[in-house]
Amino acid sequence: MKLKSNSPLRYLVLSLPVAGVLISSCIIPSAIAADTSWSPAASERLIKLPGNHLEKAVESDFRKSELAAALIETEDSAKLKQATLGDLQGAIERADGETRYELQHQFLLEKKSYVTMLKENQDLRQKRARIKLRLYERLLGKLNRKKQGNTAGQKQLVSLQQTARERMKSSLSKVDMKLMQSVAMSESRYSREYARNISALENLVAAVNAHPANQAPQLNGVLLSQEDYLRQLISQNEAEVALVNQERAIVSNMAKLISLDALALSEETQFASEDLGRAPEEERQKYAIDFFIN
Repeated sequence: MKLKSNSPLRYLVLSLPVAGVLISSCIIPSAIAADTSWSPAASERLIKLPGNHLEKAVESDFRKSELAAALIETEDSAKLKQATLGDLQGAIERADGETRYELQHQFLLEKKSYVTMLKENQDLRQKRARIKLRLYERLLGKLNRKKQGNTAGQKQLVSLQQTARERMKSSLSKVDMKLMQSVAMSESRYSREYARNISALENLVAAVNAHPANQAPQLNGVLLSQEDYLRQLISQNEAEVALVNQERAIVSNMAKLISLDALALSEETQFASEDLGRAPEEERQKYAIDFFIN
């Protein structure tokens, strides 16, 4: 049977396949997520970075990757699709008859496309979180192995070296004090320059200690070690993976609702195509009693 282009039954035929397609769309892996890449290296340079500069360096590397470009693309596309859905919804409210059926069908297709975009975005976000998770776990493992590599003899040597440095500093301090005492009375040029140098040095040390690039990362005002900071980053990305899994359930239910809308539209267009009109008035049976009374 060939359908007319303006037949309401045409929209029934178009709408029926939508329900099955939409349900399966929540299961099919995203092609976009498979074609993107980001491979950050767990280098010694990252471990040596001060404070939260490690996280900034990782984020900077991510922004240069194909994965970041794909993530931005899906976010922008989803925003544009939201605008399209809003326009179609408004048009449906103003339309009637066959035009309304056609717009409703188009609305279903656009919602299906929007759900697909959301799933692609979720796949990309989960991929980013898992890559970061593996990176920070490797960095933490390297840092722990590096600390465990110090033998008891090495630790003792480091302790002796530290003691020697402290003793040397103490001796220099005593010499400085004696020098100052010997020239203090005469207020020589050397004593004045020495005082200026000490002041300048103290200011520089204070500036170094207060510099943002030299600040240790903090959590709720508590300073974190490099190991604790990496564990915190691992925890954040584990939470991101869990959050994406929750959002998957939301998108899955959105797809189911579109499927139900497609079935409802199919039934509506089917009844419209039949055009039953006014129900006929039932004619009561007339009994031929004349044959019996005459």
